[in-house]
Amino acid sequence: MLRASLRNLVAHKLRLFLTALSIVLAVAFVAGTYVFTDSLRASLDTLIQQNQPDVTIRPASADFSPEFQGAGEVLTVPTSLLDVAANVPGVVMAAPSVLVPNVVILDEDGKPLGTEEGGFTGGTAIGGDWPDEAFNPNVIKDGEQPITRDEVALDSSTADQLGVVPGDSVTLLLPSGERRDFTLAGTSEPRAGSNFGVSFVYWSFPTAQRLLLQPGQATSLSVLAEPTASQQVIADEIRPLLPPGVEAITGDEIASQVSEQLDSGLGFLNTFLLVFAIVSVFVATFLIYNTFSMLVAQRTRELALLRAIGASRAQVLRSILAEAVIVALVASLLGIVVGAGVARGLQLLFQAAGAPFPSAALVFQPRTIVVALTVGLVITLASAVLPARRASVIPPMAALRDEQPRTRGLGRRTVIGGFLLGAGIGLAVMSPQLVEYGTTKAAIMAGTAALFVLIGVLATAPELARPAAAVIGSPFRSVVGRLARGNTRRNPRRTAATAGALTIGVALMSAISVLAASTQASVAGIVDDVIGADFVVTGYGFQPFTGDVATAVRSTPGVGQAAVVKQVPARAPGSGDTLITGVDPQDIQKALSLTATEGSLDDLTEGKVALDTETADEIGAGVGTVVQVLSVVGPVDLEVAMIYEAAGGFTGYVVGLPTARELGASDQDNVVYVVKEPLASAQTVEADLNLALEPYPNVQVLDQSAFKDSIGDQIGQLLNFLFALLVLAVLIALLGIVNTLALSVFERTREIGLLRAVGMLRKGIRRTIVLEAFIIAVFGAVLGMVIGVAFGALLQRILASEGIEKFAVNGGQLVLFLVLAAVGGVLAALWPAWRGSRLRILDAIATE
Repeated sequence: MLRASLRNLVAHKLRLFLTALSIVLAVAFVAGTYVFTDSLRASLDTLIQQNQPDVTIRPASADFSPEFQGAGEVLTVPTSLLDVAANVPGVVMAAPSVLVPNVVILDEDGKPLGTEEGGFTGGTAIGGDWPDEAFNPNVIKDGEQPITRDEVALDSSTADQLGVVPGDSVTLLLPSGERRDFTLAGTSEPRAGSNFGVSFVYWSFPTAQRLLLQPGQATSLSVLAEPTASQQVIADEIRPLLPPGVEAITGDEIASQVSEQLDSGLGFLNTFLLVFAIVSVFVATFLIYNTFSMLVAQRTRELALLRAIGASRAQVLRSILAEAVIVALVASLLGIVVGAGVARGLQLLFQAAGAPFPSAALVFQPRTIVVALTVGLVITLASAVLPARRASVIPPMAALRDEQPRTRGLGRRTVIGGFLLGAGIGLAVMSPQLVEYGTTKAAIMAGTAALFVLIGVLATAPELARPAAAVIGSPFRSVVGRLARGNTRRNPRRTAATAGALTIGVALMSAISVLAASTQASVAGIVDDVIGADFVVTGYGFQPFTGDVATAVRSTPGVGQAAVVKQVPARAPGSGDTLITGVDPQDIQKALSLTATEGSLDDLTEGKVALDTETADEIGAGVGTVVQVLSVVGPVDLEVAMIYEAAGGFTGYVVGLPTARELGASDQDNVVYVVKEPLASAQTVEADLNLALEPYPNVQVLDQSAFKDSIGDQIGQLLNFLFALLVLAVLIALLGIVNTLALSVFERTREIGLLRAVGMLRKGIRRTIVLEAFIIAVFGAVLGMVIGVAFGALLQRILASEGIEKFAVNGGQLVLFLVLAAVGGVLAALWPAWRGSRLRILDAIATE
C-alpha cells in the first residue's frame, strides 16, 4: 500500500502541487515569524554584550520601559567621581560618557531628515561623545573620529540617508533649540549587530558636554576592571563612595535588565505576528481539505478496485493518510526554507512602517524547525482525515459502476454550524456587558464570539451557496453564464469550502477597516468637541521641542493664549510605566474642554494631581487621596485634586507645570495649543506663526483640520501594515480557487469534451470556468464582509470607553475589497480555464 501511495503521488503530482504550495506558504509564515524574532533577538544580544563597561556609575532612577526613556529631564553625575572610581583596587580606568536624546539632523532644505509631506520618518538622533575604544561599540568606517569643537561624526546609515561624506557640512538642531553647523569628520558603524535604525551624532567629549550638559557633568561614567577582577566586587567597592542619587551597577546587571525588557517586547511581537500566521494556517486547511475531498471523489473506482483485490478499510485509510504525510513533510521542509524569505519580508515591512529593525543575519533555532514541521503535519493530517475516512468506506462494488458517488447530505453539518452560529451571536451580544470588568475581558469574549460565528457561517455556507450563486450569477444569462451558475450550485459543499478561505481573509480586513474608520471618526469628533484651540504646534513625529517655541508663539501677533503641554515618565498606580502630563491649569482651560466629575482644574496647584475616572476607579482614589508615583527623581507623593472624563488625548495623571518639573520634566515641551484673539484672522495668525517658528524647523503648525488629518494618516499607516500581514492569507485563499477549479477540470474532463463536441468554442469553456471563479470569489468576499463589518461594529462598541465612541464605515474601502476579490478570483481562474480549453475533444469524451 505504501508503494501504491507513492505511485499515486507521482501520478497526481500536478493535482497536489497547489495543495503543497498552500502548506509551504502557511508553514513559511510560522517559520518566518520565529526566524524574524530570533534574528532580532540575536542582534540585540550582540549589541548588549559588546564593549559593555564592567561597572557603570549613573543617576539612580527607575528603569522605565524603553518607550518612556528619554522623555524627562536628562539626569547627570559629576565627573569628579572619575578619580573616586579610578582609585578603587582592580579598576584599570574610568571614562565619562554623554548620551542625550532629541538632537535633530536637518537636511539640505532645513527640514528634519526624513520629513516627507508633513510626515516624520527620521531626523531625531541620540547625541553624545565618541567613547574611548575600551567602551566603544562602534568603529570609524570612513574618515576620522571627531576631535575639534567644530567636528562631528554620524553613523554611516544616517550619513548615507543625508547624502554627506567626510568633509561636508552637517546642520544640527540641539535640544536647547540652538542651530549649529559642523564639519563631518567621519562615519561610524557597529562592531557587530546594528544600530536598529537609530541615528547617532558624536562629538569629542568636551564638545558634547559643552553642547548638551553643564560643565563637570556626564550622563554616566564607564569603569573598566582588570581581567581577573569581579564586576560585583568592584561595584560593591564603589557604591559606598558615591553621593546620594548616584548608583553603581555591573555590566551583567545592565545586560540582564535590558534582556528582560527585550524578552517582554519580543514576546509580544512574536505573539502578534503568530496571530496572523495562524490565520494563514487556518485558511490553508480549507484548501487542503478541499483538495483531498475532490481527489478521493475522483479516485472512487481506483480505491474500490483496491478493496476488490483485498485491501482492507484500514489499509485504504492509511494509504490516503500516508500520501498526506509525505506531501506535508516535503511541503513543510520547503516552507522552512521559504520562511527565510518571509523573515526578510517582515524586516522590510517593519522598516517601511518606520520601525528600526535591521536586515540582520537570519537565525534558525531548532525550535523553529520542530514547530514548522509540526504545524505542517498537523494541519495536513487534520484536513485529510475526513476524506481518508470516506475513502475507507467505499464498497468494492463501486469499481463496477461508472457513476460518481452521491454527495452526502448537509443536515448534520448545518445543525452543528447553526448551533455554533447561535452560540457566537449570544457571546457577541453579551460581550459589551463585560466592559465594566475591563475592555480586555470584553474583547476576548468578542474574539471568541467571532471565531464561533465564523466557523458556524462556514459550516452552514453550503446552504447559502446555491441561492447566492443564483443571485450573483443572475446577470450572466448566456449559455456560458447558466453553465457557470449550474456548476457552482451543483456542489455547494465545494463552493462553500473554496469561498470559505477567502471569507476569513476578507472578514479580518473588513473588521480592521471598520475599526480604523471608527477610530478616525472618533478622533475627529474629539478634536471638534474637546480641542478649542485654533492651532496645534507639535514636533514632527510628535517629538519634543525646545521651550523657546512657546515663547515665540506667545509673542506672535494675533495669539491670545498658548497652552503648553509637557510629559514626564513615571511609574504610577493603575497605569504602570506611563507619561504624566504637565499643564498650566489656567491656560489649558481655554484650549481644551475637560469635564470634571470631582474638583476642578483651578485646584491643580503644586503637589496636586488630576486622575481620569477609569484610573481613579481602578485604584480607588478620590479627591483628597494621596498617591505615590516613582519618577526619574525618585518617589513623589501627590494629592488628588480633580477627577475628570478622559478626552482629547488627556488621560491618566495630569499635574501642573511646577509639579511636572518637580517630577523631572525636561525643559522641552510636547505640544502647544494656540488660541487666537477673537477678532484676528485665522489665515493671518497661521502665516505669522509659521514665520515666527522658522528658526525651529522641527515643529509644525496645524489647524484643526490638518491636526485631524495627521492623526488619520498615522491610523492609515497602521491599517496598511495590518493589511500587508493579511496578504499571505488572501493569497492562499486565491490559491484555493485555482486548485479547486484545476481539480474540477480533471473531474469534468468528459463533460468539457461533450460541450466541445456539441459546438462550444474554447473561449466558451474559458469563460465558463472564469465565471465560476468570479461567483465563488464574490460569494466568499460578501460573506466575509458582512461578518467583518458586524464584528468591527462590536469592537467599536466595546472600545467606546477607550475613546472610540463613533461607528463609521469606509464604504469605498469595502467596495475595493469586493472588487479586488472578484479580480483575484478571475485571475486565479486563468490557468485552469486555459487548461480546460486545451483538452482534446475525443480524448476527453473517452475519459472514464
